[in-house]
Amino acid sequence: MAVDELDTRILRLLLEQPRTSVREYARVLGVARGTLQARLDRLERDGVITGTGPSLSPAALGHPVLAFVHIEVTQGHLDDVGDALAAVPEIVEAFSITGGGDLLTRVVARDNAHLEDVIQKLISLPGVVRTRTEVALRERVPHRLLPLVEAVGRTAGKRSSAARPGNEL
Repeated sequence: MAVDELDTRILRLLLEQPRTSVREYARVLGVARGTLQARLDRLERDGVITGTGPSLSPAALGHPVLAFVHIEVTQGHLDDVGDALAAVPEIVEAFSITGGGDLLTRVVARDNAHLEDVIQKLISLPGVVRTRTEVALRERVPHRLLPLVEAVGRTAGKRSSAARPGNEL
């Protein structure tokens, strides 16, 4: 899906000012409200915008321990284990991966003892062969997408200026 310069400006505003109204976004961007709404609808339909809810802090919810648990799965049981992981509330994300292990999960816990209980629960799931856990000590780069949006926007800007008449190579 091609993201153009206006899309990039819209995404930047959504990331920087998530609680602003569509009307205010349109005013700031200097576009009609209908144009902005159509762009937002397309970005959602194309899967660029995947959610509009608040970001929550597991630590503020009483789960300050963050760990990454690699899970090795018996061949042919990846889907079953993936489905079982969805029933564990402390798993906030899970990905199938290449390399060492089959799944990578992001797990939150109240403390180290709770983390051990969660890992024991994972080990007991049918199809799980072994786990390897890495505990996060400190967040060095928080989850962010604005630098990526800006890079995509710069690329879109270069493409659109190169496509203008008189800019042929």
